[in-house]
Amino acid sequence: ANGYYWSRWAKCIWSSHDLSDMVFIDNYIFNKDVFIQFNSSVGEFVGYTELGVKNAQAWNNNPGQLQQERAQVEAYCKHNSEIVQSTITGKS
Repeated sequence: ANGYYWSRWAKCIWSSHDLSDMVFIDNYIFNKDVFIQFNSSVGEFVGYTELGVKNAQAWNNNPGQLQQERAQVEAYCKHNSEIVQSTITGKS
């Protein structure tokens, strides 16, 4: 299949049961290369290509977009990790 491929992968990373060290990472990928990424420990977008740097600058200047991404640790990561941990704990 010829053409271009765009994808967005969001993931949550944590290593303890208290969830205080949880990190939300949101990758924007074009043809298998991450061109822009939001990392909740950094708190803003980082560009890895010319287009990514340009987009990161614009997105970092949009308070609403930054607030929405920063909120994903609570709304997406912690919510889902509590469900996963209770499922795992319940089976042991």
